[in-house]
Amino acid sequence: MATTRTTAEQRSLTFLQIAIALQTLAIFFQAVTAGLLLSSSHGEVLHSVGARVMYGALMLYVLAAILAWRPGGGAPRSILHASGFLVLASVQVVLGIAHVPSIHVPLGVMMFGLSLLALGRTLWDGRAQEGGRR
Repeated sequence: MATTRTTAEQRSLTFLQIAIALQTLAIFFQAVTAGLLLSSSHGEVLHSVGARVMYGALMLYVLAAILAWRPGGGAPRSILHASGFLVLASVQVVLGIAHVPSIHVPLGVMMFGLSLLALGRTLWDGRAQEGGRR
């Protein structure tokens, strides 16, 4: 006889997963506002504000990686990845201020792709761990 669960299982996202999702969303917002730079007078203001939000999201990712590693016993590799994103964002800011779109734009695309990969990896790892607990 098969048993069924009467309560719905609730998935909870970790602070690290939320931080990476916010980072990915902030980087995507930067891509959208970069397009607005070409067509709208408000594009520059939005892109500038978005850069600050993205940088804050990246710092949150570093904090989340440290907190996941230290008390939770997570992999220190996440701290390295988060720090790498922070370095890339710093380079992005410098290139943006210097108006070097030939490097700024491809680096932004690369950051978005890497952020999607990091998000997918943490979500996949979370599901794998959740499956192992059942």
